[in-house]
Amino acid sequence: MKMKKILATLIDKLNKLGRPTTTQIILMVVGLVVGIALFVFLRGFIGCWTLTALPGSALPSCGTSETTTLDPEGTPITTTGTPGASIPGMELPEPWDGASRVTILLIGLDYRDWEADTGAPRSDTMILMTLDPLTMTAGVLSIPRDMWVNIPGYGYNRINAAYAFGDGDKLPGGGPGLAIKTVENFLGVEVNYYAQIDFLTFEEMIDTIGGVCLDVPEAIKVGRTFEGDDHLEPGYQCLDGKSTLGYARARYTEGGDIDRALRQQQVIQAIMNNVFDPLKFPGLVASAPSLYMSLSSGIHTDIALDDILRLAVLVKDLPRENIMWGNIDYTMADIETVIIQDLEQSVMRPFPDQIRALVDSMFGSSAYNPIAEGEILQKMQAEAARVVVVNGSGIAGEAQRFADYLKTQGMNVVGFGNQGDYPAAYNYPYPDRTVVIFRREGLYAMQYIQQIAGFESQNQIIFDFAPESEADVIIALGYDWGYISPMP
Repeated sequence: MKMKKILATLIDKLNKLGRPTTTQIILMVVGLVVGIALFVFLRGFIGCWTLTALPGSALPSCGTSETTTLDPEGTPITTTGTPGASIPGMELPEPWDGASRVTILLIGLDYRDWEADTGAPRSDTMILMTLDPLTMTAGVLSIPRDMWVNIPGYGYNRINAAYAFGDGDKLPGGGPGLAIKTVENFLGVEVNYYAQIDFLTFEEMIDTIGGVCLDVPEAIKVGRTFEGDDHLEPGYQCLDGKSTLGYARARYTEGGDIDRALRQQQVIQAIMNNVFDPLKFPGLVASAPSLYMSLSSGIHTDIALDDILRLAVLVKDLPRENIMWGNIDYTMADIETVIIQDLEQSVMRPFPDQIRALVDSMFGSSAYNPIAEGEILQKMQAEAARVVVVNGSGIAGEAQRFADYLKTQGMNVVGFGNQGDYPAAYNYPYPDRTVVIFRREGLYAMQYIQQIAGFESQNQIIFDFAPESEADVIIALGYDWGYISPMP
């Protein structure tokens, strides 16, 4: 009826204007058709809109389409439902809180894929590194590239294909995202971050720190390409970036990929010995921002530079005997032949029970479960770390009030005072906010304070090791203290 009225009105106006020309009639008809088509399109578009909340429900005429999801084993399942516009989601990692266990996946790409530049590369190096600041322990676990695993959304394949699938199919998170998910499913641990360094950047990084020194157990070919003839003789020696990369990536020894994993761990230890040299470390920390900028084009990671530095400061004082080095070797898997892309290829089919025992020994069965508040309280009390509360909040007597409250909780508070009494407590970049400064011991005390105060910023946890300090942990109250109000 509305359309008839529109047409009648249009005809009446045309009669008043006189007889239209042929050109005017054609233009009017075209305009009318376009207007009707636009009306129908907008009606259907709005009726099926699902990106944001709108009143009512989608029109039945929106139809259905097939969607694919994954079951717990990672196998694709196709279902039918009402379609709607969707945006691929990606869960961003939570920033490191400074007190929780952190686990990082190191990824190295296949040299041949990288050199040929023929598309999405596979990974040929996966090293899982974990650090628990509460127990001051760490672990480094190498994962063989030929491990036969279930890749979410793609079924069973070598684990090195996960990166290529994620990168080539432009999945949320790309190659690193799918590689992380695959490793998590395979080992049953949570991975917080990833780090990937391009080959030339790795060489430049090694040269920047002055090379690395290590003991080469046997003569080995370390040519930059597989056709190269460069080699190293046995014995203790210092290597430049090019030789270090070749040594870490060499595969053609009796133990194959397992030997290579051991060499890569040896290189990691050599880098740690160099970087954490007491004479060299302070200078590297001071120049870290400029070094990171110069190397950033070849560094791919979701770890913030601030967190990298905080982790480095923590690892510097980590007893080397507290680092466990693990390798999934041939005793934990069968070598089998499978068909991949119509070709017979050798893979490692894992023994889950043996791998689980290794993972549990390195990561702990409860390593990623949050500690209950009661347990933190008990551990804090048993730890008896020396705690000092410093008042910079602008609220008179606040340090004493908070110190008295912490004492009722069993914390070993050895002092409190104003900012002038403890000037060293305020040598940090954020004097306007409350921070907890870790000087020597007291990680459980620090975690307990963080929990009850409800800190929201990672910048509120500061690692400033000072063994000579009169306090293990300093709580420096800032101007925000009146808004936090953690005391009951």
